[in-house]
Amino acid sequence: MAVYSKSFDEPDEQRTPDKTVVNVVKFPGASVAKITFQPGWRWSECIRPVVGGESCQVRHVGTLLSGEIEVVHDDGSKARLAAGSAYLIEPGHDAWVVGDEPAIGLEFESHAAETYAKS
Repeated sequence: MAVYSKSFDEPDEQRTPDKTVVNVVKFPGASVAKITFQPGWRWSECIRPVVGGESCQVRHVGTLLSGEIEVVHDDGSKARLAAGSAYLIEPGHDAWVVGDEPAIGLEFESHAAETYAKS
């Protein structure tokens, strides 16, 4: 057995699209990302230019540590995530920061951590 620990302050990978910082730490068989969205961030404006598509096609599982994010699915359903919320967001959505505080979240879905906002 083993225990692994890494700091998001020294990530294995960092991506910095507009108004976004994605710090990824990688472990055997799993990756975790800390994502910071600045006020004014919106997926369709900041991430779509990097990855393409009409809406985000990544499945997200994580928790929001601070700030608020509004999520709207392609079918029109929507939800607002606030600090302390755990979330599962299925593919096919747009999202944006609500208010003037950065939204900071931890992404536990390894595929999302490894590919989010990556060209």
